[in-house]
Amino acid sequence: MATNTSSNRTRFRLYTLAGFLCFWLLVICIRLVYLQVFCYGDFERRAQHQQQRSFDLSAKRGVIFDRAGRELAMSVQVDSAFIVPSETPDLPNTVSLITRITKEDPRVVLADCRAHKTFCWVARKSDTETIERIRTLNLQGIHYQKEPKRFYPKRELAAQVLGYVGTDDQGLSGLERQFNDQLRGKPGKLMISVDARKHWFASVEKQPESGNSVVLTIDQNIQYIAERELERGMQESHAIAGTVIVENPHTGEILALSNRPTFNPNIRKEIKNEALQNRAVSNIYEPGSTFKMVTLSAGLEEKITRPDEMFDCQMGSIVINGMRIRDSKPHGLLSVADILAESSDVGAIKVALRLGDDRLYKYIRAFGFGQATGIELPSETRGLTKPVERWSKVSIGAISMGQEIGISPVQLASLISTIANDGVHVPPRIIAGTIAPQSTPQTIAFQPAEGKRVISSLTAAQMRQMLQGVVLHGTGRKAVLEGYSSAGKTGTAQKVDPNTHAYSKTKYVASFAGFAPINDPQLAVVVILDSAVGLHQGGQVSAPVFQRIMQQSLEYLHVPHDVQFATSQQTLMASRTVSESSLDEGSPDRLGSTLDMAEAATTVPLPPVETPKPSPIAEAIIPAAILSRERASEAKAESTSGATSGNHLSSSPAASVPASNNPTTQKLPSSGTVVLDVQEGGIEVPSFLGKNLRIAIEAAQDAGLDLDAVGSGVARDQMPQPGAHVAAGSRIIVHFGR
Repeated sequence: MATNTSSNRTRFRLYTLAGFLCFWLLVICIRLVYLQVFCYGDFERRAQHQQQRSFDLSAKRGVIFDRAGRELAMSVQVDSAFIVPSETPDLPNTVSLITRITKEDPRVVLADCRAHKTFCWVARKSDTETIERIRTLNLQGIHYQKEPKRFYPKRELAAQVLGYVGTDDQGLSGLERQFNDQLRGKPGKLMISVDARKHWFASVEKQPESGNSVVLTIDQNIQYIAERELERGMQESHAIAGTVIVENPHTGEILALSNRPTFNPNIRKEIKNEALQNRAVSNIYEPGSTFKMVTLSAGLEEKITRPDEMFDCQMGSIVINGMRIRDSKPHGLLSVADILAESSDVGAIKVALRLGDDRLYKYIRAFGFGQATGIELPSETRGLTKPVERWSKVSIGAISMGQEIGISPVQLASLISTIANDGVHVPPRIIAGTIAPQSTPQTIAFQPAEGKRVISSLTAAQMRQMLQGVVLHGTGRKAVLEGYSSAGKTGTAQKVDPNTHAYSKTKYVASFAGFAPINDPQLAVVVILDSAVGLHQGGQVSAPVFQRIMQQSLEYLHVPHDVQFATSQQTLMASRTVSESSLDEGSPDRLGSTLDMAEAATTVPLPPVETPKPSPIAEAIIPAAILSRERASEAKAESTSGATSGNHLSSSPAASVPASNNPTTQKLPSSGTVVLDVQEGGIEVPSFLGKNLRIAIEAAQDAGLDLDAVGSGVARDQMPQPGAHVAAGSRIIVHFGR
């Protein structure tokens, strides 16, 4: 009996112990389930906060190409330095040493490092020199990571168009900002982990995806020409700012868009706010006399006048509603064509009065003023135009000559392109298209926007003829080209003084808008110079810039000549006999169509046109064909002038020979065309075959010939053939190949 009782007690104790153990096992299981299931997310977040940190890895931004596939903006791999504070024994001293190199505020960097114990950037996307100096310190806890950094290989070229990006690869201006979503791509993820022994290791959790590339309509070489000549024009005129636009009038493609002042987007710390402004699309100014193209084309289109109709310009004075408006020079009777050529305000006002407010406003809107052009650049302005109901009684007079209206340079480029394009307005565009990261720019085919007819073909033809008169015998004589016909309009607008809110008597905006050649315009160019010092009229300071840009661009594009060189040289010669003062808007001095002025001019030697020596940058960018012409023109600086006998004239070797290449002197025809006088026998053409481009250029210079290079490599063919006799300064076409 006692044995059974003892056995029962033992069994009870065992059951009690087993139950107690089962109870605690159940409690532990419940606790584990609670911790592993219900609290898992919270504990995981805590662990990651203590041991891990993830950062965005910048994706490689898409490339910005010019129309020929040349990189204007690209991304390169650079080192970024970061610190792991938990590995750094003396964090304040380490941060102090690094910030002495990076020029950052050490207090800001130290606070950031203490806030993020596992990871902190200390030199992100720095230049190679900075990273190497940090490496030489051999500091504990400093590590490096490759990242893409934006790089602009052409530096200031098209800076306002391209814009720039911040350290985080966010587009901050220009196309970098406008197309940021397409260019930026998708960032990746970098994971930094620290174990219990405070050892770190990094892994790329997600690879970044490159952004799409953008192809522009801009031509790098024409852009360089525009920027170089704009810089030269500003130095000559001492202007405070300037803009140049080169456009294909048939398609609306912007081939060059240049602004001054400018900046280098590779050096963000030196960028000034005034240099960031893209004046071509965001600046508003009163157009002045260039707006007379709208007034007169509207009058011709409405058939209220014709190019040869005579107007009494009342010796340069007219009164509208009690306000007297004067021309810069007195004019009497002028035809409509001469009103444009001499830039008569009185004549333009009389045409506008015939039109009336409503019809003039209709053409202002039809030409695109008062509305954005839609060009793919940020911050484009619509300009300033008032509806007719807000016009005063003198507004029609002011607007007809380019006052009381604000336009942008790109709107002026659209105006001159519309006239050049047979009266059809094609909106300007600067983007040819976007392509995938692995695609080539050659896959893009530019599709111009749909055109809209503004004036008839007849009116456009009449305007082109009248605008040619501006260049030949009007205010734009400094825009005459060599070998090409040209047309355009000068403009000089008074700026408003911010202090008096009245028109300034010393600050002007000088402009010239033109195109060439006349019968088949290939380019339209707008030049605007702000606040030139001294000479300030558009015909004096802007027209020469137009001439240099248009001449070089047409030659670069191999546009065929449409004017004999001799004729254009004679026109230049006659133009240069006119005093500088006669080039002002409204000048009464004209060359006319008679031979008297031309014959008088033949006794004056034509000075060589100055061509700046190309810089090393130009050597790398501008094609060899352009450089060869520039070097050849330097070699032909001496000219033979003066008449030999009777109606014979010795010409400058800078002029090309007639197509016949006949080395005989001809009589001066009644039309006044200058005929070349070549030394008997001419120059024997040397052989360029087998020579590279530089040697061929030097040989052509030594021989006094103009070498026209086609292709690259070594010379394979030439025309004329070696041994032929040609006139001094003749053009020799040499084909190069590899």
